[in-house]
Amino acid sequence: MARPRPQRTSPSPADRRRTGRRRVLATAALVLAVALAGCSERPPELKPDRPAEELYNTGMDLLTSGDRIRAAQFFDEVERQHPYSVWANKAVIMAAYSRYQMGSYDDAVIGLDRFIRLHPGSPDIAYVYYLRALCYYERIADIQRDQGITRRATEALQEVMRRFPDTKFAQDAKLKLDLTRDQLAGQEMAVGRWYQGRGEYAAAINRFKKVVDDYQTTSHVPEALHRMTECFLALGLVQEAIATAAVLGHNFPGSEWYIDSYALMTGEDPRKAEGEPQRRSWLGRAWNSVF
Repeated sequence: MARPRPQRTSPSPADRRRTGRRRVLATAALVLAVALAGCSERPPELKPDRPAEELYNTGMDLLTSGDRIRAAQFFDEVERQHPYSVWANKAVIMAAYSRYQMGSYDDAVIGLDRFIRLHPGSPDIAYVYYLRALCYYERIADIQRDQGITRRATEALQEVMRRFPDTKFAQDAKLKLDLTRDQLAGQEMAVGRWYQGRGEYAAAINRFKKVVDDYQTTSHVPEALHRMTECFLALGLVQEAIATAAVLGHNFPGSEWYIDSYALMTGEDPRKAEGEPQRRSWLGRAWNSVF
């Protein structure tokens, strides 16, 4: 007896939905595979005898995509293969910029110094000096550490301002110079406080005085004057303490350091005084008597 053949039936709505989902997934998988295949393309290779412009543009593409190491290699290759082309000088600058971006500051400075030495009349020379200053500025260390890099950053920023005063680079260098000077003053203050804590008051005064004399525009000057007042009193030099406190009161009358010096010298809190003439009377008289 012949077996009955199964009858063909139309797919149910649920079956059609499942089939549709499978087709969508299959299409998505195909699109993803194509995209991954595109992403897995081999990166550009350094080959001999490539045109300078092609090497330079490849370097720019790599730099834009974040591959700074290979970008620098392509920029270096422009100069190596085509040292006399119009692209060579720009490639040297971009190689240094790529290394600056990756934090290889010493290597960047080497390239920039060489450019300055070989091309002092370049139309890009102001930017080169500025980038060189940034290579030092970005490495400014904590005030507790040696500030050699901070001093070099200060010198480099000052050089930008001196050589190219009317450029946007000089304007930005001035803003950054304020931070470097504040950093150097902060280190002097840290050393001065260390000497003061050890009872070496003369050495501490020298540090605080350097802040007052050399870093007058920084935020550390009021504290430096107050610390000098403390040290003079500790040494029994009352007149010097009075004079220093008077300078503090004259220049920074609203400072917390002035309030501390006033209290130190008089035993009174000037904030509890009834009026401004009374609050500043003692240091005002001291100022007049000394100066």
